[in-house]
Amino acid sequence: MIDHTGLNVSDIATSRAFYVAALAPLGYQPLMDFEQFCGFGVPPKPDFWIGQGTSNLPPIHVAFRAESRDQVNEFYAAAIAAGGRDHGPPGLRPQYHPNYYGAFVLDPDGHNIEAVCHDPAP
Repeated sequence: MIDHTGLNVSDIATSRAFYVAALAPLGYQPLMDFEQFCGFGVPPKPDFWIGQGTSNLPPIHVAFRAESRDQVNEFYAAAIAAGGRDHGPPGLRPQYHPNYYGAFVLDPDGHNIEAVCHDPAP
């Protein structure tokens, strides 16, 4: 089991603002802030970190589990509104499995950020 992960971003303020908005529908929020780092998570523990530095090359893919398909849709809308770029709108991805419902957005540094729900439609 992975305890936490993170990525480097070229502008911590820009990326922090993006992730605050994009991850809010999933219940994520900034839980630890430092000058050059920010840790996000569902309280009480951060499990996703961004840090000021040279952005990772190639860009990284991070998928966040959503509790519902509605949360995937909300993530996508919030991420696009926060300046993310479309990399795959919300929808089924049956090539992964029949109930794989995901959305993909590129963050300000081009990292592929996904929200995914594995549950069947209600």
